[in-house]
Amino acid sequence: MTWIRRGGRGGPESILNPTKNEPLLDVATRTAFLVLAENSGREIVLGTAVMLPPGFRATKRLVPEDFRTIQQSGFAIAMMNFLIEDDGQGACVISTETRVRATDSSAKRRFAAYWRMIYPVSAVIRRMWLRAIRKRAEGSSP
Repeated sequence: MTWIRRGGRGGPESILNPTKNEPLLDVATRTAFLVLAENSGREIVLGTAVMLPPGFRATKRLVPEDFRTIQQSGFAIAMMNFLIEDDGQGACVISTETRVRATDSSAKRRFAAYWRMIYPVSAVIRRMWLRAIRKRAEGSSP
């Protein structure tokens, strides 16, 4: 699915082109994602810039504080979590949610068009991640 999502192209290591036999979270935080918050054993929140204004990448790398404060036009920033909750019956439920904030109407329109195109594959990839997490938690290989 990630091969389809990246259009069949190879390229540098990323969550869409991960190194084999390495935890995806390690690849994500080494490449495009930042850990924004973590409650060990319960929740992790990651962030990445989905869209940047022209020239931004060459001048500055985002830091966690930017996800709360950035106002400059041209950004669409995404935050994604994985949350583990006790179901009260001796098991856990894991969920994931993504939120995107665009800093202006142009970025919002561009992101909306992008999301309409990638959502179906993105949703399948997310379910695959949750299934892999479940299998590891249950003690079987993914």
